[in-house]
Amino acid sequence: MLKLENINKKLGAFSLSEVCIDIREGEYFVLLGRSGSGKTQLLELIAGLTNPDSGDIWIDNRKITGTKIQNRNVGLVFQDYAVFPNMTVYENIAYSLHSVKAKRSEIHERVTAIAGEFNISHLLNRSTIHLSGGELQRVALARTLISHPRILLLDEPLASIDASLKDDIRRLLRKLHKKGLTIVHVTHDYREAVSLATRVGVIHNGRIIQTGTPDEVFSRPVNKFVARYSGIRNFYRVKLVRENGILKARCDGTGSFVIKESSYPAEGIMIIKSSDIKIHTSEPTGSFANCFKGIVKEIYPSEYGMEIVIDAGEIFYVDVPSDDYKLLQIKELSEVWITFPADAGIVLEGTG
Repeated sequence: MLKLENINKKLGAFSLSEVCIDIREGEYFVLLGRSGSGKTQLLELIAGLTNPDSGDIWIDNRKITGTKIQNRNVGLVFQDYAVFPNMTVYENIAYSLHSVKAKRSEIHERVTAIAGEFNISHLLNRSTIHLSGGELQRVALARTLISHPRILLLDEPLASIDASLKDDIRRLLRKLHKKGLTIVHVTHDYREAVSLATRVGVIHNGRIIQTGTPDEVFSRPVNKFVARYSGIRNFYRVKLVRENGILKARCDGTGSFVIKESSYPAEGIMIIKSSDIKIHTSEPTGSFANCFKGIVKEIYPSEYGMEIVIDAGEIFYVDVPSDDYKLLQIKELSEVWITFPADAGIVLEGTG
């Protein structure tokens, strides 16, 4: 449906390099990357605001590289919304219909219909100057979608919206996707990718370094950079050894972890999700692949509840829901045991 083939674009000291993306019809594709990674530049290339130095862009098997913006049938919503401050909400939404000389009756019918769909009918006669971020986002989306683009391009659509309003916009975007709209959404926020995407791409320094479903990308990251995006904080340099027929990852420090058989490199970086580690206040009974005694070094709030830092020969970061933390009744310098299964550890290539 949308295909980018070996896109290269030099922008001063920065370059997009050999970017290849293939987005299927009806997908919600989230491109995830830090500020300055090239996310917005890719959207501008797809929209036709700029052209690549080399490579091609295809929509519906039609090469659109170099095609004028108005002939691409894509809709771009900017991070700052780019609504016209000298126009009412109605005039903003109707703008593209006037430019194609639609009849007044058709304009009124379509603007009224889409305003109702986006729950902004009560704003139609108002100026855009005093609208909230959430209201501006709805106006910008309505103005873009009234022309029925094949693809909706979103540049950090939740970045400028109050936290209390983000859920409303997320629901609206899910609704648009369920109707079959193909969406390309760029963001630096991992949570947006998890909550909205059917597929994810991660971009770093102008290169796509991994694509897949959210589960594929965040459960099996290809490197430490991608792992950090999924909130992973437990990283250990390891070498793989086999002891009594059991595969183990031996750390540079004192740790040695039992891991699940897989085609891992002989050495690299082992990652463990904080949520995969369990804390026990007394030595656990039963058989555990990995069980270590440690001391609580720090406790502080996190978005998941509490994050507990434990020194068990290696430093472990453990996420504990608030209710579970209350039951643990631990504090700094408490003695604890931690356990995690063999399949919790994943070894990535690289050294840092």
